[in-house]
Amino acid sequence: MLDMLNEIILWWHWIVFGLVLLLLELLTGTFFVLIFAISAVVVGISTLLILLSFNSELTLWIILSFIGVAIWYKWLRGKAVTKSGQSNYRFDTQGVVVEEIKPNQRGKVRFDTPVLGNTLWGATSEDDLKEGEKVKIVEVNGQLIKVERI
Repeated sequence: MLDMLNEIILWWHWIVFGLVLLLLELLTGTFFVLIFAISAVVVGISTLLILLSFNSELTLWIILSFIGVAIWYKWLRGKAVTKSGQSNYRFDTQGVVVEEIKPNQRGKVRFDTPVLGNTLWGATSEDDLKEGEKVKIVEVNGQLIKVERI
């Protein structure tokens, strides 16, 4: 079987396979299939320059694809973007009081990083917090955030 594939699969088959994968990539738009397309074209060019058996070609394509996927996941994949309504706060998220907070009354806090999609939030506290004081999140209750002094 492998002897038959050695005779049937030529260098240009790999390049055509890569181009078909590239067309598939254009339809999906994920940039993930692009890794396999590039790997196939590299295998085709390598086979043109150096006579390789089908086993070697297939192994080279798998290795190049694996390396490409590893590079994709390690460095090139886009970071998750927070959308409104998704939680991206942590309890150590720091902010500054911009409107004085009396014990168990509302005030306003501006956070360094967006909390649930917004940097300015209504907040409560058990302590008396003056404008300009640094605070951190203790609890989130619907549209109110409970904070405490750092």
